[in-house]
Amino acid sequence: MKTTKSRGAANAAQITVVHPHAAAIDIGAQFHVVAVGPERDPEPVRSFRSFTQELHQLAQWLKQVEVTTIAMESTGIYWIPAFEVLEAYGFEVVLVNARDVRNVPGRKTDVNDAQWLQKLHAYGLLRASFRPRHDIATLRAYLRQRERLLEYAAAHIQHMQKALMQMNLQLHHVVQDVTGVTGMKIIRAIVAGERNPEELARHRDVRCRASIETIRDALVGHYQDEHVFELTQAVALYDFYQTQVKQCDERIELVLRQLQENAAPVNTPLPAARRRSKQSNDFSFDVRAELYDVLGVDLTQIHGLGPYLALKLVAECGTDMSRWPTVKHFTSWLCLAPGNKISGGKVLSSKTRRSSSKAAAALRLAAVTIGKTDTALGGFYRRLSARIGKAKAVTATARKVAVLFYNTLRFGIKYVDPGAEYYEERYRQRVLKNLTRRAESLGFVLQAKPT
Repeated sequence: MKTTKSRGAANAAQITVVHPHAAAIDIGAQFHVVAVGPERDPEPVRSFRSFTQELHQLAQWLKQVEVTTIAMESTGIYWIPAFEVLEAYGFEVVLVNARDVRNVPGRKTDVNDAQWLQKLHAYGLLRASFRPRHDIATLRAYLRQRERLLEYAAAHIQHMQKALMQMNLQLHHVVQDVTGVTGMKIIRAIVAGERNPEELARHRDVRCRASIETIRDALVGHYQDEHVFELTQAVALYDFYQTQVKQCDERIELVLRQLQENAAPVNTPLPAARRRSKQSNDFSFDVRAELYDVLGVDLTQIHGLGPYLALKLVAECGTDMSRWPTVKHFTSWLCLAPGNKISGGKVLSSKTRRSSSKAAAALRLAAVTIGKTDTALGGFYRRLSARIGKAKAVTATARKVAVLFYNTLRFGIKYVDPGAEYYEERYRQRVLKNLTRRAESLGFVLQAKPT
């Protein structure tokens, strides 16, 4: 029988160097500590400031010592300039999660962190985090900037409503959306100096549900200069952010056109859209058609995925699903799969891991929308919601949508909805089968009730 010491020595002897030309960088806000193998340089650990010229010096030194692969922690956003510069020099840069590279407690210095990271990477003990290729990362940056601008614009919509309410102009109570056609015409007329409720009510659009009389009564207010000034500035800021959003749309359309140049030509025409209604904060171009030319498949045929959500998933996950060997790897990366915490043969927890993934959050929003539809996925959501609660039903439905997204992009599988009735019939047959088996085990025969 081997002792503990001999077993440890045997296990250590089995660990071999996987990346002999490995380096590691401990990322900081003002300087980065770089470590290479002790055999590559008499001074294997060096510090470089985070200035751009010193990042180039860092890359040149790593080229000099014949490093080919580099590992770094994803610390805030400080890693992004170093990552992009080193990638431009041709290095294989591996971004790792900080929780995977924890050092021995009590030995926390920048030099020790860099050396420990280099040792782990040399032995192949680090997993690379997902980072899409450059063109997809560019699309993602523009899309995230657009979402941020829409959040800023939404704050100024609230400012407009506040100014209107202070003047007792209850427009947002009679109009469904103050930023719609009717609402913005009336608000702009107020900013321009119009105070007569009869004249303001004439700006009503024919599609508005409220009558002219109702709108007129809601626009009899108590005007004050300071509140009109506040409304004027809120409208100006809202218009400014809408202009910025249109500029983002132009950049997003340009990136999609560039992606089309590298994609295979599509021979089949674009399928008919499932929904033709225009969504709020929609793009200024046809996202669905542009995505179809890039991917060759129509993701919007999947229930719950509109053009905006389909573009968001592509920007967050990319177009190459082969980065994940199977769909189970993909759903696990999204933190939509059950956890696996087992000790002593006992399952301690199977909860899904907490995640800040924007793709997973978007899929959960799609799952909530699907729950209101008369589809197979909608029936699945409602059945689970009644049995295990809405939170778990949302996660399970989001996982199903993720599976459809993966299979559509990687294998070109077309989604065909069998309908909620099909799902309910399958559920009924499964329940009958279980009841029949249970009755037989107890010595009874399950018999249908005569009609």
